[in-house]
Amino acid sequence: MTRGMRALALFTAFLALACVARAQTESTEARPVTLDRKAATGLILAQTKPEYPPLAKVNYIQGKVRMQVLVSSEGKVTEANVVQGHPFLAAAALKAVRRWLYAPFKTARGPVAFVTLVDVNFALRNLKQDQIPPEAEEYLRRQVRPPSMVTPLAPHAALKRVQVLVSDDGRALDVKPIEGFPYQYGAALRLVEQCQFQPAHWGPLAVPWYLDIDVPVEEQPALKEALLGR
Repeated sequence: MTRGMRALALFTAFLALACVARAQTESTEARPVTLDRKAATGLILAQTKPEYPPLAKVNYIQGKVRMQVLVSSEGKVTEANVVQGHPFLAAAALKAVRRWLYAPFKTARGPVAFVTLVDVNFALRNLKQDQIPPEAEEYLRRQVRPPSMVTPLAPHAALKRVQVLVSDDGRALDVKPIEGFPYQYGAALRLVEQCQFQPAHWGPLAVPWYLDIDVPVEEQPALKEALLGR
């Protein structure tokens, strides 16, 4: 190899390393930071208050809905998913929190996206504790006919189990992992949004409820890339 060829090879290698380093830096910069709830609460500019679902009231359902939210560098909630909470309350909390507005979180490199936890509390304030049946949630659960899938996903070799919050009109409102889900929440939600569901029913009334389903994650390369956000 001549001196010129060696120099070209070294320059090419250096350029490749520089590109990798730049890509890694850009990837790091694009990754949202994690804020604790106190810091994130201080950035809230507009906080839509959720409506207390009437069916939750008549069934004595109260409690906390905890959500993980992704806020863009502009301060808009771009993703929100339920960590825990009764489905009646979770559906109402999601609708409200997805409309919240935050002040941009500023760092030395400018505004960045962030992830935080949000708690929304529902309390039956006009009732004393001894007026609330001790097993109200369990009694309601026994009365609800769970949702079902109208158009199941095609069978795949590699599946992951997720929990879908199905709305009272048969739409997928939210999805969360049950057995560990290594891909992006948003991609999983977009996948189940393509499915049709028969909503849960409490007597003749359709109600929001959780449904466990298996979704494909690895068998189709195109699908995997979509789930990875590529």
